[in-house]
Amino acid sequence: QVQLVESGGGLVQAGGSLRLSCAVSGSTYAINAIGWYRQAPGKQRNLVAAISNDANTNYTDSVKGRFIISQDTTDNTVFLQMNNLKPDDTAVYYCAADYDPLFGNGRRLFWGQGTQVTVSS
Repeated sequence: QVQLVESGGGLVQAGGSLRLSCAVSGSTYAINAIGWYRQAPGKQRNLVAAISNDANTNYTDSVKGRFIISQDTTDNTVFLQMNNLKPDDTAVYYCAADYDPLFGNGRRLFWGQGTQVTVSS
């Protein structure tokens, strides 16, 4: 089992920055990757950025060059640095762990509770 707790959301003006944190605990040895997702009102939840356990990263096109995902393996925390924020970035942001304890058997996503990010124009 894995537990994730997000923090760092808030209200910011367009062009500003926020740094989200995702504290991960539990069976972290079985995590392949951590992703940040976001969900705006009335829309589906989509992947924004992800980092693997060997530090490979990927980003959705709309945030490339503005967001940076990183991790601190000493305390099992994943960060999402968000720069040059736009009103379209407004959403609830969730982190999720790709949990794979038995090489495909029992593989699932664990989710945090989410943190609200609001960008005003």
